[in-house]
Amino acid sequence: MKILVAEPLAKQGLEILRAHHEVDEKIGLTPDELAAVIGEYDALLVRSQVKVTAEILAHATRLIVIGRAGVGVDNVDLEAATKAGIVVVNAPTGNTVSAAEQTITLMLALAHKTAAADASMRRGEWKRSAFTGVELRGRTLGIIGLGKIGQAVADRARGLEMNVIGNDPFVTTEQAALHGITLVDVETILEKADVITVHVPINKTTRGLIGPDQIDKLKPGVMLINVARGGVYDEAAVAQALTDGKIAGAAFDVYDPEPPVDSPILTAPNTVLTPHLGALTAEAQLRVAEEACEQVIDVLAGRSARYAVNAPLLTPETSRAIAPYLPLTVILGRFVAQYLRGGVKTLTIDVAGDLADYDTSQLAAAALRGILENATSERVNLINAGFLAKNRGLTVNERKTNDAGTFASLVTLTAEGDSGKAVVAGTVANGEPRLVRIDDEWLDMAPAPLMVVTRHQDKPGTMGRIGLILGEADVNISSMTLARTAARRDALMLLAVDDEVSNAVVDQIRNHPSVLDVWVIRAATDR
Repeated sequence: MKILVAEPLAKQGLEILRAHHEVDEKIGLTPDELAAVIGEYDALLVRSQVKVTAEILAHATRLIVIGRAGVGVDNVDLEAATKAGIVVVNAPTGNTVSAAEQTITLMLALAHKTAAADASMRRGEWKRSAFTGVELRGRTLGIIGLGKIGQAVADRARGLEMNVIGNDPFVTTEQAALHGITLVDVETILEKADVITVHVPINKTTRGLIGPDQIDKLKPGVMLINVARGGVYDEAAVAQALTDGKIAGAAFDVYDPEPPVDSPILTAPNTVLTPHLGALTAEAQLRVAEEACEQVIDVLAGRSARYAVNAPLLTPETSRAIAPYLPLTVILGRFVAQYLRGGVKTLTIDVAGDLADYDTSQLAAAALRGILENATSERVNLINAGFLAKNRGLTVNERKTNDAGTFASLVTLTAEGDSGKAVVAGTVANGEPRLVRIDDEWLDMAPAPLMVVTRHQDKPGTMGRIGLILGEADVNISSMTLARTAARRDALMLLAVDDEVSNAVVDQIRNHPSVLDVWVIRAATDR
């Protein structure tokens, strides 16, 4: 087969490819030039600069796999690739050590004022007392996000004799303890940590994770590190806190946007700033090249790739039965993860009815995808969901029964964690997904991208008042369903809404005397 390498790649990666197939290196192609030649190739290797657009993929009539030598795949149109039956693979583990070392480097540089001292020396100065630092030994490091990089940072911080606390709703106490991490909530990290580092993906939940409200709660003298994604910290708020002396220092390797031309962090005092170097080491570049190339070879040979970032095609034998339930089960996973309010430690998947006669392992992977996709910087799909869940200590149980009651088929997810237990079930009717159960209440509603869920006392005027609060906030309700066990008892209401619901509006609803709880559920994802 023929492989096109469109960006510079470590020679070891090229050797892997050439040992199996014909390889052409064509660096610096324009989009038109790439579109003109892509139809000749079975595989494409890129890094971050070449944009693999839908227009280019329209000419890729032979293409089987795209390999991205790096973590993200923002430069590849995943939807177009998936529709074309093209597997996209990346290399998410190759930069773990480099990113962890960069985090420790920035932390030490802040603690010992290395960058400022270096600049002073180059100005011909000798001001030793001006650069008195602090020791990290015995201090507390708070890590938000305990994936591979977060765990690797913890391992290295223990070597510095630091106390390590961390937060990740999808990591068990036992898994954290293997890396010397004590699990706590985010509030405790804000209040207790001397150094805080984040290792989370950027999405609606994590954008501005550390903002003005969180900075007000920080321990005096804290240092902040970001080697994850730009936007997790509110850069303006951090810059102001540095100027006001509320925090001792900040070290950023990533920004929003990049490069950070007008960011206030550039002129703030007590900073160490680097231009997105977390994965930029010779070793990391070698590892990501090898990881991407090995997967391309696997896919061309008909084997599964370990880090495919788009869903695999279903076999003809299972597609008719399973395919309609895959999107439903992803939605159920998203719903239960948000409804539980806390990390899922144990997931039980019950498949009932006609579906029980088939291999439903892909449904388990779909449920895990929905649960995990906003908890990791890695794109979660039907191939790697089980692997990621195992790494995070999430226990998965699968059960089947032919008895689905009044349904032809039914998928039920039971999620358990530190915050309790949540149950959600769904089916497919007329080819469309339906939510049919939440906890002990049975209902029937088409899941919407954005939903407001309330548990309230079934009293006259309660539903109207909730609708009025949303209306006054210019939030449009597109559909509604109500479930209750008996009149004047507790009721569960689902509202499909067209507009974002602010925290202030949620608080208004929650403060209504008849409302017991309220959730905003996103059944669609921004990733």
